[in-house]
Amino acid sequence: MAATGFKDYYAVLGVSRTASADEIKQSFRKLARKYHPDVNPNDKAAEAKFKEVSEAYEVLSDDDKRKKYDQYGQYWQQASRAGAGGAYGSPFGGAYGSPGDGGFDFSNYGSFDEFINELLGRFSTPGSGGRSYSYGTPGGGAGPGFGYDTAGAGQSFDQEASIRLSFSEAFHGAQKRLRIGNDSVEVRIPPGAKQGSKIRLKGKGPMNPYSKQPADIYLVVQLDTHSFFKLEGDSLTAEVPITPDEAVLGGKIDVPTPDGSVTMNLPAGIRSGQSLRLRGKGWPNPKGDRGDLLIKVVIMPPSTLSDAERQLYEQIRASRTTDPRQNLANTRL
Repeated sequence: MAATGFKDYYAVLGVSRTASADEIKQSFRKLARKYHPDVNPNDKAAEAKFKEVSEAYEVLSDDDKRKKYDQYGQYWQQASRAGAGGAYGSPFGGAYGSPGDGGFDFSNYGSFDEFINELLGRFSTPGSGGRSYSYGTPGGGAGPGFGYDTAGAGQSFDQEASIRLSFSEAFHGAQKRLRIGNDSVEVRIPPGAKQGSKIRLKGKGPMNPYSKQPADIYLVVQLDTHSFFKLEGDSLTAEVPITPDEAVLGGKIDVPTPDGSVTMNLPAGIRSGQSLRLRGKGWPNPKGDRGDLLIKVVIMPPSTLSDAERQLYEQIRASRTTDPRQNLANTRL
């Protein structure tokens, strides 16, 4: 019952499903010049490719044909005939094949949508998902695109697309203007977006042929890395180097936060890898509150020493009374 020989005209022309009419025309002209029979005499493969490219352009350059192609995929021609009347036989007023000649008898369906509902319902089972069609990113570039499920009336036609944010944009929030099809959409990114967060654009997706309502688009956040801060789960973290004398004696050190530098108390005897908490200096949450900033200290010995520093370190070594490896003396496997 499935149609055979279906061609993805967007793939044939090498454009995304959100490509503009100009982009489609430019791609067609480029490919037509490349595969034209005059340029490739006696080349059957090039001739076939030229016909395929021309066929794709004929459909995608016509607004009405493209709309039906986007909505019904491989059955767009049947949908066109149904819309015009006289396509499938009763009640459409004509016949589109019959079981006897390898076609299909549509006389049992009141409309093309009824046929699609049953057809796609047979292609999938509950929980099996469906076929996903891919669209370009909102900005029109390469990368993960929109996708929607065409498994049946019970399936979602919502799309997902990735949106890349800098650490600062995700922390403070931002306004982004995106191009979706022929529309320019202003998107507000709330403060505190995280990797994988989803931002809903209501009614900006493709038309659902079953509900006759536009689907939604969900923008999935891809968060760029930062040179100093990291987001681990709900916690904002950072790594701060300290000197051996600061680790031994403790004191006060200045550390960066998203709001600027603050002075933090460093306890005497802190070990490398320990974390100190700065409350209310972390990542924003949906309620508008701030989490904590965890500062992990790393003891960094100096790479070069002055003569005075070397003498002092030698004095410390000579007078040291503890051995941190004492308990390892009898360790065996």
